[in-house]
Amino acid sequence: MAMTTRKPDWLRAKLPSGKGYGAVRKMVDENKLHTVCQSAQCPNLGECWSRGTATLMILGNVCTRSCNFCAIQTGRPTELDLGEPARVAEAVAKMGLRHCVITSVTRDELEDGGASVWAATIRAIRHRNPNTAIEVLTPDFRGRVKDLDTVLEANPDIFNHNIETVERLQKPVRVQARYDRTMLILEHAAKKGFVTKSGLMLGLGEKKEEIANTLQDLRKIETKILTLGQYLQPTSRHLPVDRWVTPEEFQAWKDYALSIGFEIVESGPLVRSSYHAEEQSASFTGLNDVAI
Repeated sequence: MAMTTRKPDWLRAKLPSGKGYGAVRKMVDENKLHTVCQSAQCPNLGECWSRGTATLMILGNVCTRSCNFCAIQTGRPTELDLGEPARVAEAVAKMGLRHCVITSVTRDELEDGGASVWAATIRAIRHRNPNTAIEVLTPDFRGRVKDLDTVLEANPDIFNHNIETVERLQKPVRVQARYDRTMLILEHAAKKGFVTKSGLMLGLGEKKEEIANTLQDLRKIETKILTLGQYLQPTSRHLPVDRWVTPEEFQAWKDYALSIGFEIVESGPLVRSSYHAEEQSASFTGLNDVAI
């Protein structure tokens, strides 16, 4: 891979500021919560927190997997916080969200991969915030359908699981994950009637025909929502950036994805899984934007 470290002008992100940012930070700290915004070094933290939104991360902040693109800490988690679902539900209420996004680290050391905590969190949010749409961005539970069903039976509004990259690059990028397993997870949720969503990072060395093939595979299993964003190297220990994808190419991929049947596509250099998620949700749930 030919690495370049100088970011182009179109990758400038909004700096954290304003009343909304301060309120979200205080809420996260006071409720002892984790956010993927912080743990994964999301470039949109400033924009989203300033708007009063955040993607809450359950099951701690230590992941049992070692993906070579991700900034989240890798190791062996030491505890399971069973009080977390109630605190997450309270945080969603304090932020006044009409749409919330919940994600988690992968907990392969747990017998159910944390599925029971996932389900408890969804139910707690639903009980405390009955008018809030819930989007979940889950791990793959090692392909165990019974654990996936534990999550789905709690009835989230949108089910998201990211394919991350093309099939050829799965092993060097995701290490312990698999292309076919991700497709199985998404297909299972779609067949059960859930709105499904997935996303890819571009700039890892994938070829254009591989991107097209991946999008076609996602559509074959009825994935409705797609996110495409630029891969950014978190540290020198992670995979280097192969190329900077231009805004024009992102627009071309959006046009292509819509042409093959995706209903909603977010495509741009700074797009991440939960970028503008509340606006996407309104198309399927009828709910309006977040109330701040």
